[in-house]
Parts: sequence; C-alpha cells; structure tokens
Amino acid sequence: MRLTRRAFSKLAGAGVAAAAAPQLFAPAIAQDKPFKIGIIAPRSGVAGTAGECGIRAVQWAADRMNKEGGIAGRKFELVIEEETNPKDTIERFRRLVLQEKVESVHGLISTGVSLGVAPVAEEEQSLLVMWDGTTQDGVKEVMPKSRYVFRSTDNECEAVMASLLAVKHFKGKFKRVAGINPDYSYGRNNWEAFRQILARYGVEAEFVAEQWPKVGTLDLTSHIAALKAAKPDLIFSSMLFADLPVFMKQGAAAGLFDGVKVVLPAAGWQLNQLKKEFMPEGVIFGHNTLYFDHPQASPLQKAFVQDYMDRYKEAPHWEADRAYFALASYKAGVEAAQKAAKKWPTPDMVAEAMPGLEVESLGGKGRFRKDKIAEQVFYQGPSTNTNKYDFPTLASIDTFQAEQLQKPPGADFWEWIKTAKMPV
Repeated sequence: MRLTRRAFSKLAGAGVAAAAAPQLFAPAIAQDKPFKIGIIAPRSGVAGTAGECGIRAVQWAADRMNKEGGIAGRKFELVIEEETNPKDTIERFRRLVLQEKVESVHGLISTGVSLGVAPVAEEEQSLLVMWDGTTQDGVKEVMPKSRYVFRSTDNECEAVMASLLAVKHFKGKFKRVAGINPDYSYGRNNWEAFRQILARYGVEAEFVAEQWPKVGTLDLTSHIAALKAAKPDLIFSSMLFADLPVFMKQGAAAGLFDGVKVVLPAAGWQLNQLKKEFMPEGVIFGHNTLYFDHPQASPLQKAFVQDYMDRYKEAPHWEADRAYFALASYKAGVEAAQKAAKKWPTPDMVAEAMPGLEVESLGGKGRFRKDKIAEQVFYQGPSTNTNKYDFPTLASIDTFQAEQLQKPPGADFWEWIKTAKMPV
C-alpha cells in the first residue's frame, strides 16, 4: 500500500500509524548532519543534453555552497533521479520524498511530466522547485494556486521576445513567412504568439507555409522541401531538441536559408551543436536566461562558465541557470525561514518565505512572484559567426526582464498579448 503524508496523518489520528509505518518513527537526523535535496532531470532521450547541463550546474552549485557552509549552516547532498515519462517520474518523485526523505525536489524539464508530478507534490506537501517546463495546459493555468510547487517562467517568454526582436531587427525586410515548429503545445503556442505579435505591430506578412514535425524527427527533408517551395523571406522555428541542428544542417545543404531571415527563439539549448559551417549570419538566436559569453557577466557567471568549459569542453546553456536559480532560491527561502523561526524550517515555512526573495543566479538576478512563478532575465539577439568558437555568438545582446515577456498572475495569455506594454 502506498502511504502518502496525508494518509499517514489520518492513520496517526486513528492510532494505527505505528503499525502501518514503524519506520517513520525512527529518530530524526541531527541537524548538524547533511540533509538531502532531490534532483529529477532527463539524462537520455531528446532532452538528455539539457538535463545533463542542469545536473552539472547544480552539482557545481552544491559543491560551492557546501564549501561556504551549506544552507542555514547545514551541508546537503544531492539525490539524483532520471526524468522520463510521467508515470515513472511520479514514482521516482515519491521515492525521493517518502524513502529518501529529501527536504525538497528540484528539476523537471518536460511540460507533460511536470503536469503529472506537480499535483503529486501538492498532495505530498513536498516542495518542488522546477527548472523548466510549466504546469500549464498550453497557456491555460491548471494549478493557479499552488502551495508547494514553484514554477519556471512561462514557456512562451522566448517566443514573445524573439517575435519582438523580429519586428525590431527585420521589420520591412520580409513579406513571406513560414514556420516549422514541434507538433505539441509549446510549438503551436510559440507560432501563434509570433503571428499575433507581428499583427499587433502592423507587420504585413503573408504566411506561406506551416510545418509540424513530431518531436524527435530527424529526417526533415520533406519539411525542408515544402518550406523551400513556399519561397519564404523569413522562417520562424521553435524547435529546440536534437532536431534543430539537423534542420539547420539539412536546410543549409538545400539552400533553404539563402537570402532568408531566420528566427530561433530556443536555439540556445543546442548551442554547441549549431556549427558555423551551416549556420547563416544574423539569426535571431534565443539564449533564454543565460548567455554564456556576456561581456558584462557577473563574477559568478564568469567562474561557472570557465569551470564548465574547462571541464566539459563545451559552453553551458540556460538549463544551467535554471538549476542554479532553483537551488539559490531554495537556499534563500530556508535561511529566511530559519532566521524567523529560530529552528530548522518546515516545507510550509520555506514555501511562505521564498516568494519575493531576490537571488543572484548565473544569468542575473531573479525571484519568484507571489504566485510562485519565476521572474528572471532573458537574452537574445542577432547572431554572428565572427568569433573564436565553432558555433555562433551574439553580435549584439538584447536583454529583457521576464515581467516584460510573461502574463501577470491570473491573466489569460492570449488576452494579455493583445494589450500588454512591450519593450519594442
């Protein structure tokens, strides 16, 4: 029988908890001993490289924090589980909470998985601080008043920013627009946001082609042929898995990008695989919340990027920042709650303390709103191949705050996008 915390409370009231779960009456771990934080992230499949980048960053952060005294004077250990399908990931989440007795769980990248895990976190009354994904069905909230679940910035932020930059940098330079986007809610929402922002800014464009490859499709020749036949002046694509480098390489070989503007709001996830040999100049290139080569980077970012590149021989992307931000925010919440209560805080105390606390993350300062949705800094801009790397960097950097890119608490995304005050 699976025993949740809520079920345990009921058993305790009935006087049978000791028989049902005697292991829960073991002496509490002394507070001078390390506590545990659970990590759930993909390590294989289409999101495996993203998950590994986040895991590397949180391990780096944990080592750094523990050397400086840990969290509220206690050192901690990471217990890592893999994110796969919703069913198996939910079971791993429960194992972390009920068997490993972690104080909180961080991670999750897939929206579909987070939609399954987040309600379980609320049921178990366990803190869940998400790296990415979102507990939204498309852009409709399904958990508008979570108590224990802290969510990433809206998935559509990078699409809104890329659309605004397409207006800023390309307005008047294109008339025929095509899109190739992954065939699930993220891709469809990004494409629709792009279309609506162009219309809002009075950009007259003819939409000549839409292609919807399934996630993970690596033979894109038929999609590329259809796009080329449509003769677009601009191509928008929110692909972000291993299919994006394949698309760019196959498209370049077919001459798809000759004289064509390209907008890639989520390209940063595949930064190291997007080689200069097939990447055109001047792509609107999204780095989300971490641009590794920022000339005004903080000392924290510089130290992390140098260590990361020295060790792994590649550049980190935004999942590193999301993992660091989750841990830094949790640390700030624990320490604020511990200071107020004069004792090691409960999950409820930490959940109350975290919103509004500003922390320094790898990509800049960030915080969680009162509704437990993150606000961070976003980076994009036109790309250049003139650099010391074998992949593009940014020729110029546009920097937006998340509050400029995502709907406020309780708002409908599609209504907000029609009237929001935007930075371009």
